[in-house]
This record gives sequence, structure tokens and C-alpha cells, in this order.
Amino acid sequence: MRAAIHCRPTMRTFVLRARAAPTDSQALLAGVGQEAHTEILAHTLMNACFVAQAHRPGVVVYLVLESTADFSRTIRFDIDAMRDIGGFDERALLARIAQALDVSRGMGKDETRDVTSGVEVRTTSFERLVQTLAVDHQLFLMDRKGTPIREQAFGQAPCFLLTDHIPMPKKAIPGLERLGAKKITLGRTMLFASQCVVLIHHELDQR
Repeated sequence: MRAAIHCRPTMRTFVLRARAAPTDSQALLAGVGQEAHTEILAHTLMNACFVAQAHRPGVVVYLVLESTADFSRTIRFDIDAMRDIGGFDERALLARIAQALDVSRGMGKDETRDVTSGVEVRTTSFERLVQTLAVDHQLFLMDRKGTPIREQAFGQAPCFLLTDHIPMPKKAIPGLERLGAKKITLGRTMLFASQCVVLIHHELDQR
């Protein structure tokens, strides 16, 4: 049975599949600038949720950390419900992610725990998360061969699927398309997830 995720008007959702990101908090913090490139999580979260001296209303970000000995950790950030995140610099955001991982210790499969206002952690896989989001979101997968973003129509609840420096597995793409995911492109150049988020926001802001 799928859990319902209720949409607010003009809601924007971003899912970052971080295949190299560890689910151990200390390993996460130690992975900045290393092979895991855990800084990507903070950069993407920052650019998705914040603008100069303010935050973007109606934005939800899911970070799915997959380098684990048991279950993936999906951390949900709902900017409208967040109160004090402790800052929006890389260190502060990574600390909040690490806190969520600490809260998730001992959880069984597909459990959910609150971390702080607007932040929760689930032991849910990327695939199961996307299945749930597909119920009432438009899914969009970044692909250089997709429809140019300026030619793509968007509804009230678009959801953009991104990855860290490890590309989406090719075998996963047909399953995403069966859920209704459409491929879109921001151009021929391969960009960081955090850069994609900025350009997506900019395009939607113009409409």
C-alpha cells in the first residue's frame, strides 16, 4: 500500500540519489572532498531551499544515501516546516544530515522517525520512494538526450530526480519510465546536481 504525499500549490520536489554517500554519520562528515563527495548533498540542499536572505517556499528535498550495511536512508527536508536549521553553509547542512543519520540508528526497514521540525528520516530505498512520489507528482529524470527543459510543460507538483557523481544505473531507467518519469535536459554539458537545481528553479521562476 502506498502512502499518500499531499501536494501544496506550486510545490517543487527534488530527489538526490547519493549512491556513494555513507549512512554512518562520521563517515559522511569524513567524506567531504574524498571519494564519496558528500559535499554534494549539502550543495544541492542549499541551492534547492535557499535564496539570498530567504528560503524558497514550497520546496521539498529528499536525500537518499545508499552506501550502507543495512538499509538506505532517505532524509526529507520540508522547507516550509523547518524552523532553525542552524545555518545554510556546508558545515551546518552536513551537520543536520549527520544528525538525521544518528537518529536513524537501529531502525528497521521502511520505518520513519522525526529528526527536527521539517526534517525526517526513513529507511526507504530510492525505488520505493519514487513509487510513492509517482502517485501525485510529475516525475522528471535528468538526461542529456531528454526534452529541453524550455520545451517541457510542468504541472503543480513536479519532482526532479538527480544523482551524485555516480550516474543513474541504466537498468533503473525503464522502471522509472514505467512510473511516468519523463527525460528532460539542461543542455549537452554534464552538470553537478546542485547546478541542475539552480537552473531548474530559474526556468520555473520565469513561467
